Amino acid sequence: MRLSIRDSPEQVGLYVGDYLAKRINEFKPSAEKPLFVLGLPTGSSPLPTYQSLVELVQRGDLSFKNVVTFNMDEYVGLPRDHPESYHTFMYTNFFSKIDIQPNNTHILDGEAEDLLHECAEYERKIKSVGGIDIFLGVWERMVISPSTRCPGSSLVSRTRIKTLAYDTILANARFFNNDLSAVPRMALTVGIATVMDAREVILVVTGQKKAMALAQCIENGINHFWTASALQSHPWSLLVCDEDATLELRVKTVRYFKSIEKVQDEVEAKYGGAAVRKTRVNGVH
Repeated sequence: MRLSIRDSPEQVGLYVGDYLAKRINEFKPSAEKPLFVLGLPTGSSPLPTYQSLVELVQRGDLSFKNVVTFNMDEYVGLPRDHPESYHTFMYTNFFSKIDIQPNNTHILDGEAEDLLHECAEYERKIKSVGGIDIFLGVWERMVISPSTRCPGSSLVSRTRIKTLAYDTILANARFFNNDLSAVPRMALTVGIATVMDAREVILVVTGQKKAMALAQCIENGINHFWTASALQSHPWSLLVCDEDATLELRVKTVRYFKSIEKVQDEVEAKYGGAAVRKTRVNGVH
């Protein structure tokens, strides 16, 4: 697990945007692997990253023509054209502003007649494109997927149906004219194991409210009540946070991660990022 600390949420967005752009631009399509595969989240936290990526596309420095995406979740029972659906969120804030092929974007169907089949089919689609290269996640109450918000999720879970916690329903009411009856009670979401199968995982953590959760994840052991702590066991996971999110971390912890980030940059500059990532994935640390 690595931790990169930036000054502000905007700087986090720029850093992650540049990181993803570099990985996509390094990718060389082939007959065996024609597409780079991204896992994507929704919510306010990734918006600076999406804005950064859109600007890179508009400047001609990045293209999504050889990219396929899989989103993390969707509400159950909410029409895809509903203003609060994650379909609407992604097309409004990202997909409509970049050059990705529409049939290369995948979002769970919360209106599917057979929700269990929809979840199983989603996992099959991910495997059919060779797995996810980078899964971008956001930090919401120390879970990897924003719609679940339920500590205690199984660390080996796959795409499934999840019941939303009551405090999440209350928090979401503001998006539904404060009408609790209109707030979805369930969501379809990828599992922790689905995320952990990705070759790389990037987790965005911003704001003082997430400081305690970040400390629990980094400074304590793996715990299913703090499910993002599972990233400790991932061979290539990166947490990118702002200064406010570090307020509960020990000073020694912050200094440690800042020091190894400099060394990491030097190693990648000398040997190449792809070679370094390959050695870590193969068990050489």
